[in-house]
Amino acid sequence: MLTFPRWKVLMILAVCLFGVLTAAPNFLTEEQRAELPGFMPSKSLSLGLDLQGGVYLLWGAETDDVVKSRLDNLADQVRDVRNSNRQFKIRSIRTEGQLVRFRVEAEDQIEAARQELLPLTQNSVGATNPLMGGGVKEVEMTRDGGEFTLALTEQGIEVQKRDAIARAMEVMRKRVDPDGTKEITLHPQGNDRIILEVPGASDPEEIKRLIGKTAKLTFHDVNTNVSPEDIARGRLGARERAVPMADSPGQIVIKERVIVSGDDLTDAKAAFDGNTGRPAVAFTFNTAGAKRFGNHTRDNVGRPFAIVLDNTVISAPNIQQPILSGSGQITGVGTAAEAQELATLLKAGALPVPLTVLEQRTVGPDLGSDSIEAGEWAATVGFAGVIVFMLLAYGGFGLAANLALITNLVLIMGMLSLFQATLTLPGIAGIVLTIGMAVDANVLIFERIREEQSNGRKPFGAMEHGYGEALSTIMDANITTFIAAAVLYMLGSGPVQGFAVTLAIGILTSMFTAVVLTRLILATWLKRAKPARLPI
Repeated sequence: MLTFPRWKVLMILAVCLFGVLTAAPNFLTEEQRAELPGFMPSKSLSLGLDLQGGVYLLWGAETDDVVKSRLDNLADQVRDVRNSNRQFKIRSIRTEGQLVRFRVEAEDQIEAARQELLPLTQNSVGATNPLMGGGVKEVEMTRDGGEFTLALTEQGIEVQKRDAIARAMEVMRKRVDPDGTKEITLHPQGNDRIILEVPGASDPEEIKRLIGKTAKLTFHDVNTNVSPEDIARGRLGARERAVPMADSPGQIVIKERVIVSGDDLTDAKAAFDGNTGRPAVAFTFNTAGAKRFGNHTRDNVGRPFAIVLDNTVISAPNIQQPILSGSGQITGVGTAAEAQELATLLKAGALPVPLTVLEQRTVGPDLGSDSIEAGEWAATVGFAGVIVFMLLAYGGFGLAANLALITNLVLIMGMLSLFQATLTLPGIAGIVLTIGMAVDANVLIFERIREEQSNGRKPFGAMEHGYGEALSTIMDANITTFIAAAVLYMLGSGPVQGFAVTLAIGILTSMFTAVVLTRLILATWLKRAKPARLPI
């Protein structure tokens, strides 16, 4: 256990050097970081909202749109039943308030129509486990003769609104923090508000612009038989609407029915149009979306279809041939940067509800500069106290442990810098905890070495058995703590995840420094000094 081949020594030194290089930018100014060679790491840590301030935004969610969207979807499902069962003679499909009304004119088919429509009322929402039930009934159906009514229940509407808020928060998180390293804070306030805190940010307008885009992508059939005069006079067919063009004046008329939507996208990325060389966004549908899109393009060759983004037609190409591959591209998206932003928005998903800013402010540190300085002073005194204690308690062995402890801090800072993580108070707490665990590991090893030496073992054997016997205890303690950190990361959010990340990284680095690095330092000293008795 005390023998280190040359390749292993070089690997340990390389890890330490890597930690120093990745942590070094934190001690340089922005100008100095900009002058670093391209192969050198230049990323640094940013402080969280509680340490350096940032942007605070309070968003209001227009959850009433959830009801309208659900009613429209329910009406479309009734139309699907009508189109596949012409014998029912379903007529006058309309939405009123929280209801969908329609009439079955074939008197001898009323019961058959009811049975066919019954599955529309069997959907439960809010169930934590669909197999075990427990959800809320969303739709109720009543009839008076041939007049049918589908009503959204109040409980179902509340669950739909809560789900919409939860989905909106997830989309916001993906847009603002796609890599999960900024430690943004997102949480609901009441039934229709969302609080967003972005540490280290200074431009609330950029965040508002990024989030404010609904990024609702839909594909529609186009009615080419409507003249501009008809559009101006509002002479449109049932379930049609006029939509403005993004790159030209005027409007075109699209069918309300959605052929396929952005919800069916599995991927979106910035690209360039192979014909014009201009920026574009390439997209890929999931299996269901690809099937619907393929069926539509197969049946409508030669006709245009509209690609609508946030109620604006960004493209209306003619279908030259069936598109059965389930992929395509959107052109006319502006610059390459705008194409990349649109791809990010589409990949994150559309906001399920429109959001408006109710309050915004750029906030300073929660603790204030005096409290931060006091915290830094306390951390410095505590760290110095640990170093002095290790030196007094274990002499030269304590010096090796202190070198490993300093290396551990450098490695943690380097890893967090590499991932562009944001350092918050909970993150600092995680680092302090790992420092204690690293010292604890060294104490276990050194006390075991003392015990082995007291039992009569020679220096080499005492150190060999000391590391070997203490390793299992150290592994058990660190593995259980790592599992706890993983659970915190999966179930928590914001500051809790920040604590979990720093704790997990600290566990890995402390295992390396306490078990591997100190062993290398002490083994090298032992082979060169060859003492008759270990000074511990």
